[in-house]
Amino acid sequence: MRPTAPLILLTAALLAAGTLTACGSGSGSDRDTVKVAFVKDTNGKVTLRDDYVRLVARQFERAHPGKKVRLIPVQAAENDYYTKIQQMMRSPKTAPDLVYEDTFLINSDIRAGLLRPLDGYLRTWDQWGQFEPSAKEAAKGPDGHTYGVPDGTDTRGLWFNKKIFRRAGLPADWRPRTWDEVLDAARTVKRKVPGVIPLNVFTGKSAGEAAVMQGFEMLLYSTGQQLHDPVSGKWVTGGKGFRDSLAFLDTVYREHLGPEVSDALSPSIQTRVAAELLPEEKLAIDLDGSWLGQQWQPTGGRPWPAWSTTLGQAPFPTQHGTPPGTVSLAGGWTWSVPSRARQPELAWQLIQTFQSRPNALEWCVRGAQIAVRGDVAADPRYLSSVPGIGFFTGLVKVSRYRPALPDYPKVSAAIGEAMEAVTAGEATPEKAAAEYDGRLASLTGGHVVARP
Repeated sequence: MRPTAPLILLTAALLAAGTLTACGSGSGSDRDTVKVAFVKDTNGKVTLRDDYVRLVARQFERAHPGKKVRLIPVQAAENDYYTKIQQMMRSPKTAPDLVYEDTFLINSDIRAGLLRPLDGYLRTWDQWGQFEPSAKEAAKGPDGHTYGVPDGTDTRGLWFNKKIFRRAGLPADWRPRTWDEVLDAARTVKRKVPGVIPLNVFTGKSAGEAAVMQGFEMLLYSTGQQLHDPVSGKWVTGGKGFRDSLAFLDTVYREHLGPEVSDALSPSIQTRVAAELLPEEKLAIDLDGSWLGQQWQPTGGRPWPAWSTTLGQAPFPTQHGTPPGTVSLAGGWTWSVPSRARQPELAWQLIQTFQSRPNALEWCVRGAQIAVRGDVAADPRYLSSVPGIGFFTGLVKVSRYRPALPDYPKVSAAIGEAMEAVTAGEATPEKAAAEYDGRLASLTGGHVVARP
């Protein structure tokens, strides 16, 4: 899930747990009701997550007579969803018992005292050994405790339209080896296939983590630089790799290789890419995530039967082709229990239901998720579930993770501002990087290390 929408959708979705309708018949008393908050796609036609959560809720109610699951779908732009659930978790009156947490936010919420550790439950759960170690690490706090159970991961790469490539004289098995080869392909499309957007790289503030993670950080990590130095424990200033990443964006939008700037900075750009630009064959290359296929399934928001033969996938290359040659960013979400949850025991039982092998498999198949359970990853149904799932699963081995640190959300917001300034032509890459450097120390309490 990475689409965005205006904040009005958030307030229209629901304002408080007390206004919701229970999944089953009757609302149940507080001690018999477990409240579940999760993100709802801003494209109202996409109900994959809603349908899956409802399916598991019904299973839970059947297995626990007298217990009810109350669903709290929060339809909002990604950053607005984070804000809303944090607001909800701060009060016992509004805190859900179970919340769907983006792993990038989990340490910020841990530091704010909003989540409770699950170690006591996990020690006796016989399914925990099935989960990939990297997925477990993503749900850990600085104190070494685990605060969530992951339900899948995702990777990122280049989607490209093979029909447009054929018209441009580009190969159907395209595998760019450097940034220049990506830009050259986009320039070729612009020259030979007028009317088509050559390349989309998400950018700016409105797209939130879609811009920062699958746009900027894909670029930054492919230069060999990183946001945070794990050895010194400090944040890295905007060095050459940082400036080069902004310069790539500058090239895309200055040469008119991307969407119109007003469209690129619009809150609706993610939804437009998945529901319009790609299926209507108006976009040649898209730097995006493994989950896109869910949008085009018969049950998705924009069914597109021909997508599996029309689109190809390619790894994103390192800047100059240096080893390992390709790069990806991995993310993911967890089911977590707020510290002010009234029914933590019921919440844990519901997590077990969500993450049973059959249900974990069901979600990976429905949601085009990369499996985090070893037994699911080896299942034939998973391996044949969505075209391209093998390609994106293969990127896990070269994937990097965002710094799982409490200051990351603030750093991410500053990067989004730098991207927007460059995209809009309001700052050069050098100036935007310098302004980022000027803010980094205050955002991170002075824990900064300089890089040339």
